[in-house]
Amino acid sequence: MADTIALKIATVSKTFGTVTALTNASLDIREQICFGLLGPNGAGKTTLIRSIVGRVRPDSGTITLFGAAVNSSAAKASLGWVPQDLALYPRLTCRENLQAFGRYQGLRGKQLQDAIAWSLDWAGLADRTGSIVQTLSGGMKRRLNIAAGIIHRPRLVLLDEPTAGVDPQSRNRIFEMVADLRS
Repeated sequence: MADTIALKIATVSKTFGTVTALTNASLDIREQICFGLLGPNGAGKTTLIRSIVGRVRPDSGTITLFGAAVNSSAAKASLGWVPQDLALYPRLTCRENLQAFGRYQGLRGKQLQDAIAWSLDWAGLADRTGSIVQTLSGGMKRRLNIAAGIIHRPRLVLLDEPTAGVDPQSRNRIFEMVADLRS
């Protein structure tokens, strides 16, 4: 339902020593909304994303995913996160990477195999299932990285600069992938 608040950030602040990264950040994002967080370097975007995924603890404020605290198992199950830097095993195949990331998300057996097949197809990599990741182009690696971050089909997806360093064709394919997720 599009009226459901997927992500609620309420007066979140964070400092690192003498550096203030966030001051009273507040935001509500409803389900099925594509939202871009824009700002200059050092504006706190990555700190906010890391707070949402539980990598950084805010000094104050609250963050909830579908009404659950971000550190709860319900929130973690509903969240898919794709960091800016590639998070793949370069010496494994596409399939092996997705198997590992699927297992990290608790998928097993037929559910895992179906998720791998869907992910490879969705990312346009079904013909590269046995390819070693380090042999893939930058755009293919980026698409596989996104597939690995959402293999468990989360309700909320955070993508940190998903088109960084890719060619225009790959960028367009990633935009299509995001549009497909939204629908």
